[in-house]
This record gives sequence, C-alpha cells and structure tokens, in this order.
Amino acid sequence: MFRQNYVDSMSTLRHQFDWLPDPLGSILLLCAAALIALLLSRLITGALPRLPGLRKIQFIHALINRLRLNISYFLMIIAASAALPATEGFSPKTETFLAHALACLFIMNLGFGIIRAFRLITDQYLNRISSRENVDDITVRSHQTQIRVLRRLIEITFGVLTVAASLMVFNSVQKFGVSLFASAGAASLIVGLSARPALSNLIAGIQIAITQPIRMEDMLILNGDWAWVEEINATYVVLRTWDRRRYIVPISYFLENPFQNWTHSSQSLIGSIFLWLDYRTPVDQVRQMFMEEIEHCPDWDKDRSSIACQVADSNAQVISIRIIAGAADAGNMWNLSCDIRERMLRRIQSELPECLPRGRTAVVSDSPSEAPWPESLMSPPVNRPDDGRYRGPDLKSPVVS
Repeated sequence: MFRQNYVDSMSTLRHQFDWLPDPLGSILLLCAAALIALLLSRLITGALPRLPGLRKIQFIHALINRLRLNISYFLMIIAASAALPATEGFSPKTETFLAHALACLFIMNLGFGIIRAFRLITDQYLNRISSRENVDDITVRSHQTQIRVLRRLIEITFGVLTVAASLMVFNSVQKFGVSLFASAGAASLIVGLSARPALSNLIAGIQIAITQPIRMEDMLILNGDWAWVEEINATYVVLRTWDRRRYIVPISYFLENPFQNWTHSSQSLIGSIFLWLDYRTPVDQVRQMFMEEIEHCPDWDKDRSSIACQVADSNAQVISIRIIAGAADAGNMWNLSCDIRERMLRRIQSELPECLPRGRTAVVSDSPSEAPWPESLMSPPVNRPDDGRYRGPDLKSPVVS
C-alpha cells in the first residue's frame, strides 16, 4: 500500500512537468525523488543519535557518522527506483536499463557500506585492546597484525564479490559470465600464471597473519637499516626507518628470506658499546666507573642482570672493553648506548688519561755497544725529577755536539 501511494504521489508530481518533453520531465521526476530522499536521510541521521535510548551509545554515533553517505545513497536509490514506474516517455529498453542501473548501484552501495561498517567494528576492537592496561604489548601487536591483514583480505574479497554481483544484474554480463565458465580451464590457467605474484603475496599475507613472524611496530634489520613495521597490507609491508625513509617490501619476502626481528618476543633490548684502551688500563677501575655512571642513565631499565663490563678482545696495540646494559625498547637502547659512551669517555679523559690508546715504537740496535742513531742527533738529557713537574732539558748537563 505504501509503495502504491508513493507511486501515485510521484505520478501527481510528474504531471507538474507536463509542459516539458516527457523524457526530460521523467528525468526531473527521478532527480526530485532523489533530492527528497536526500533531505529525509539528513533528518534521519541527525535524529537517530538524539533518541533517548541511543544518546549514550558511542558506537551507534560512530556507526551513523561512518555510514552517513551510504544511508543517503541508500534512500536516494530506493526513492528513484520506486518513482521509476511513474515516469513517461522512456522506451522499454531504457526503463529496463535504468532499473538494472539502480539495482547495480543499490548492490554496490550495500556491499561497500557493509565493508565500512566492518572496518569500524575492527577499529573499535583494536582501540579497545590498545587501551587496556593489563594487556602486554606483544598481545596488542599480535591482535593488530591479525586484524589488519585479515581485514584487508576480507575487504578485497568482499569488494570483488560486490562488484561481480552488481554487474551480474545486466543480461550482457550474465552471458559473458556463462561463456567465461565454459572456458574455465584455459581462463584459470592464464589468470593463474599472470596473477601468480599477487596470489603468492595474498597467500603469504594469510600465513603472516596466522604465524606472525612480523607484527605491527616490530623492529627489523633490513639492508643494514633499523626499520619499524608501519603497515602490513594484503600484498606488501611498509617499513619506517629511523630517518623517516620507507621501505616497500613484498609480503612474501618475509617468508622466503631470513631477517632479524629484534622485538619478536619482547621489546626490551640490550645495547653494547666498545671502548678501545691502552694495555695499562685498570679494568677494575673502569668497571667501577661504569657501575657509578649507569645509575644516572634515565634510559636504563634498572635490570642489573643485563649489565656487564668485560675485556672482550685485544690486539698488539689496545684492548677492547665491552659494556652492555638493557633498555625498554629500541629507541631507549640507542639513547642508552650513546649516553654510556659519552659518560665513560668523559670519566676516562679526566681520571685515566694515560689509558687512552697510543702508538709505541721500539728502536733495536744490532750491537749493544752501538748507539741506535748518531750522537749528533741525540737530544740533550731530560730533567725528570722523582717528584714535581717536568722542567724541560737539563741545560747544566753538557750537550753532545
């Protein structure tokens, strides 16, 4: 009954355009029906959040804001479709085409509206997980990775099905679909060969969502660069380096090649620095300096089991002292390493300057009685008292000419 009353109202409105050619009057009628539906949709979307039972439900408000355009298109398409029987001057073929076009638009609007609502639901879930205080960071990033990757795959799949279903409304496309199924063997072979990289990346995306060798905001080492996982899409991954460059890497790369993931099990990391010092360095004193300075480092995670100061290596000139300490994440680890290095160098320069690296040269003579160089090139005797400062050459001693 409502539909019949609506058609009668549209017929009455159509007669207001009798002074125009019939096709043009019918087009204006459809536009008027769509305009009325647009105004009605704005009233509906503005009134729904103000209803007594929906005022405090934030999800309803967010859903209406996200689907405001889809609701408007939905009512406009329905109004135009319902007004189509009241049009005049269109040929049967034109009316059929307009009906199919409106049905196609209706299916596409409905499908993409469902995709937008699904994206809103997943975003709300991710925000809820991230805001919980009793959930560790690994769990949050695991959920983010799974939701984002699987959501993109579902959106792509549902989007393709929506477009396919909307196009199947037209008879010509249906005939094309039948002929395509008739040659499915050859078509599947050609499509499979041409789309192999895309299909392999899609399958790799599903594997990464399940096995999770990488997660959102994991820190990786790629081509010698530190990089954080910024986005995980259906076919590629975006990595953000410390200097704000971006690596765009196919997602299948992380299943076919080895790589370093520094935050796979935990964000905490251990930083290490090396000091190359002279052999006369008192290692115990350097270790005591380190224990004193680490207490003043704000980026240290206060875990004493992860700190150490040891002689790691030596060569003919110097020894290598390795200092390690833990930090909460990669950024703090880098700042902690730089801070400890600066503090230790400052203490060594002021308190142990003799421990800085130096070169040594030994001149050896074949005969013990022979001087290593001519006496004319020998420097004057040096006045080095047992105590006191150096006062230069002893001019009272005879100078060898």
